[in-house]
Amino acid sequence: MKLLKPLALVVVFFIAVGATAQNKKDRKIMSDAKKAKKTLLKADARLQRFFDNSAGYVLFPNVGKGGFIIGGASGNGVVYEGGERVGMAGLKKLNIGLQAGGQAIIEVIFFETQVDLSRFKEGKFAFAAETSAVVLKSGIAFNAKYKDGVAVFALPKAGLMADASVGGQKFSYKPF
Repeated sequence: MKLLKPLALVVVFFIAVGATAQNKKDRKIMSDAKKAKKTLLKADARLQRFFDNSAGYVLFPNVGKGGFIIGGASGNGVVYEGGERVGMAGLKKLNIGLQAGGQAIIEVIFFETQVDLSRFKEGKFAFAAETSAVVLKSGIAFNAKYKDGVAVFALPKAGLMADASVGGQKFSYKPF
């Protein structure tokens, strides 16, 4: 009995430390997402209509992509519904094909309807192999439209890569 009390305190301590570390990581991603949204709107202010009118969106502020023949991408993001944060998301991609280089991008996926957003949150969301992101340049969002309930935008931050596809990405969702 005397041994159980200190052991219980140690377990509680490690659970609390683990939760704090996760919260710090999530807070950093949320802060980066807030800055990334401002950066996206600075690149093209007409993107605001997607932020205002979508059922929700997931914003990945730091997606790293790279490869030579075999490539991959990964990042963490924040899921928003009705303009409010509702959870965290993860993105992973592995592909084989003609590609070379490395790049850091901001990626945002807008969901046209609540059904589209729910599919993402339930893990039933995937891009078709040929899906590409609209690479943001000034004025490009003006003509952009939803396709199959989603609109995807990417803004290169650094690097150069000969690949703008987002097909084959896998996502995870963790609600708050």
